Amino acid sequence: MSEEIEWWEYDDAAEMAAAVAGDVAFIIESAIEARGAAVIALAGGNTPIPIYEKLASAKLNWKRVTIIPTDERIVALGDPLSNVTAVAKFFLPKGARVIPIVPNALADYKAAGRSADALMQDLHWPLDLCLLGVGSDGHTASIFPGPDLEEALTSPNGRRALGVMPEPMPTDAPVPRVTLSLAAITTARALMIAATGKEKRSVIEAAIKQGEGSTYPIGRALAATELPVDIHWAPA
Repeated sequence: MSEEIEWWEYDDAAEMAAAVAGDVAFIIESAIEARGAAVIALAGGNTPIPIYEKLASAKLNWKRVTIIPTDERIVALGDPLSNVTAVAKFFLPKGARVIPIVPNALADYKAAGRSADALMQDLHWPLDLCLLGVGSDGHTASIFPGPDLEEALTSPNGRRALGVMPEPMPTDAPVPRVTLSLAAITTARALMIAATGKEKRSVIEAAIKQGEGSTYPIGRALAATELPVDIHWAPA
């Protein structure tokens, strides 16, 4: 496990959004300066939306930025459940390259995962940043409890994405997913977590305490990470 897990606490989600957006902008700017481009993975869901609103106002060379979602629901582009659709509305107008890792709602979720993995082989790797969220059940990206959990956790370093079937299926988005593999997440040059609420904080703290034997996917992710991790948290 990373020996450098640092908590950053804020009074509210708005304060957290401003701070995280500033950190992400710095990482992007540094990557462009060092390598001429930045490739980042951004979490889906509602928690990071204020972060993206703030980040989109940053004065960056957005044409040198490629953005992928950390995970995607296997739905059509434009569907309200689509993570990349939500991200694209903030960053496409800025000139960033936003890549749909699930361009078509394939019936075979494993095939969708193989397609996403092939697509991401063309990106420069490792990611310059992976921004994760955490579910109240301890999932991160779409590494959920279910039949594909161990595959997501143990895929070799060269495998960047796979299809997963959560079990039980989340009621708010009852569809199979494509997710970055644990190896893809933990090899990023920078890893950040953004979460709100006491329940998620308790889950993260328990996951850290459990270590590599954690029952939570986020615990397994943190146990496999050697680089410093910043955890940003606000009560609501």
